[in-house]
Amino acid sequence: MSLEELAAVRAALDAAPDRTEMTVDEIRAFYEMIAPPVAADDTTTVETLEIAGRAAEFSVPPGADTGAAILYFHGGGYAIGSLNTHRGLARGLAKAARVAALAIDYRLAPENPFPAAVEDAVAAYRHLIAMGISPARIAFAGDSAGGGLTVAAMLAARAAGLPLPGAGFCISPWVDLANALPTITGKEAEDPIISKEVLDNFTALYLGGRDTADPLASPLLGDLSGLPPMLIHVGSAECLLDDAVRLAGKLGAAGVEARLEVWPAMIHVWHFFAPMLSEGRDAIDNAGRWIGERLRP
Repeated sequence: MSLEELAAVRAALDAAPDRTEMTVDEIRAFYEMIAPPVAADDTTTVETLEIAGRAAEFSVPPGADTGAAILYFHGGGYAIGSLNTHRGLARGLAKAARVAALAIDYRLAPENPFPAAVEDAVAAYRHLIAMGISPARIAFAGDSAGGGLTVAAMLAARAAGLPLPGAGFCISPWVDLANALPTITGKEAEDPIISKEVLDNFTALYLGGRDTADPLASPLLGDLSGLPPMLIHVGSAECLLDDAVRLAGKLGAAGVEARLEVWPAMIHVWHFFAPMLSEGRDAIDNAGRWIGERLRP
């Protein structure tokens, strides 16, 4: 384990402004500022497009199989984040899986509350299918809120009569928006990014008072039977540890192939810090290989 690298990431996070004292616009601007840049020598081919009125990027790493794709949903509590903030993470997964990636700039709350993000996610899935990519060769993936959206979009796609994708990958997924699971408060002292106050604020922005028990908002509470194989990454030092553990348990109880990996000492979405954290790079490579194996023809 790279203790020095992890300590440097934690130090940078400790020096960041207190998000509970910032407006949504200020948090968005800060998130954009800290977005990891794409490597200068990156040779990914990128097509910019529009899906359901939203900007999107279809990225093809060198040597990738364009008959398969990852549909990536960025994190940010459904209120912050963009194509820019997670471009490196989405491309890194695609490169490791040796497939293409589609990322969509889904609508954000509070301007566009629930279920706008779910609707945009399903629209992006329809777009990939319309491109001629078989659903069996598409993987949904996302981090934090995007991890929850990964599962919610599957439930919404099934309800719309669409075939399910071939796999799913959730990083530190936020799947219970009631924010009442034990580690939400039990891990606060270890988690430098997430707290119950932060999560409650995002819940209020996204749901606007609507029921947290709606399965498309809190997919942990949905019918998970019949979903495709799922890989779940979570760090041992994060508030959403129980979200991930409960999700894996419920998937398993429903007869779904679920692989849960709890990475010791890792923090919320450590993959985001891959440029400065070797465990982040290892996690992306690990997940990419898993995805690639499941999307092979």
